[in-house]
Amino acid sequence: MSDWKAKRFWKEASVAEAGAAYAITLDGRAVKTPAKQPLHVPTRAMALAIAQEWDAQKDLINPNTMPATKTANAAIDKVTIQHAEVADMLAAYGDSDLLCYRADAPVELVERQAEQWDPMLDWAAETLSAKLEARTGVMHLPQDPEVVEALRRRTHALDAFELAAFHDLVSLSGSLILGFAAILDARPVETLWKLSRLDELWQEEKWGEDADATALAEIKREAFLHAKRMYDLRQAE
Repeated sequence: MSDWKAKRFWKEASVAEAGAAYAITLDGRAVKTPAKQPLHVPTRAMALAIAQEWDAQKDLINPNTMPATKTANAAIDKVTIQHAEVADMLAAYGDSDLLCYRADAPVELVERQAEQWDPMLDWAAETLSAKLEARTGVMHLPQDPEVVEALRRRTHALDAFELAAFHDLVSLSGSLILGFAAILDARPVETLWKLSRLDELWQEEKWGEDADATALAEIKREAFLHAKRMYDLRQAE
């Protein structure tokens, strides 16, 4: 039984209107999530992206080639019923944001962090009304509770599909601020990903690349870019 794999049984994947949402159908039959909920998504663009994944399957279904389906399933089966918990978990990054924890040496790294991360903290202060303070070292020092609460409210305002994408943007980058910068198009998404890896990139410059670490970073980069695409699909008319 360990070798069993689901096989393609449909000829065509399509999109159908489902009230105010959009359904994905296989030969006219509606797709359901793993929790047996209707796979209904809020925009036609998102539904088309999911349908294309199903249409692209060959004889055997490979879930690893269906990231949009996976994110939509998570939004429906998990985030919808645990919205407050997920939002609180992500908002907590604001009190220990990657961009706030700085090295004390060497001077080249200290300067690079200031040069590249300070503008993002300035952007957060202006755009999000959230002035976070940078710290030296790795010991946690709490941020202003009012600032953390403002970021929490913004996070809770995201709907289930937005929050599912936002989850990956924040957790993969380690930064609530970079997550908001991504969904608000403050910088190109590739730039934001590189900002999240500033320390690792500096280490690579200094000591050379590690093949395994580079391969893992590429997987995470693809997931980060996918999360941004899913957020944008949610906003599509």
